[in-house]
Amino acid sequence: MPTIPWMPGTAKDETPPAGPPLVMASRLELRSLLSVPKFFLLSLVVFQQVRRSPGVLGASLKAEPLKRTFWTLSAWRDQEALDAFARTDPHAKSVRGLRPGMKGSVFVFWDSERDRLPITWDEAQRRLAEQAEKEAQAT
Repeated sequence: MPTIPWMPGTAKDETPPAGPPLVMASRLELRSLLSVPKFFLLSLVVFQQVRRSPGVLGASLKAEPLKRTFWTLSAWRDQEALDAFARTDPHAKSVRGLRPGMKGSVFVFWDSERDRLPITWDEAQRRLAEQAEKEAQAT
């Protein structure tokens, strides 16, 4: 499946805040191929929510359904904007409903500069791999 390219969010035209934008990337792996259709449909619903959320600068979604793996990449005005999105449905309800079917998840957060947006998938996947390695060494 092709990647949904970086799409600007609602905060793209806002006056920049004092601090740097917060970038979040995730790698989400499902336990079973049977979970993929539901996850895929909900990911599209949540992606639309992301794009309308206050404080989002932009987002992209990448999926490899046959490998049961999905990635998200987004940039936010600040941590408060990201937290508000995460607590709001349909995202919050989707997370609760999909959690039992998850095999593993990796999340990474970092500060960026507005002029470095959009973040490339190469950079996001490199950071996710580094985070996964750190987590594996910690266990």
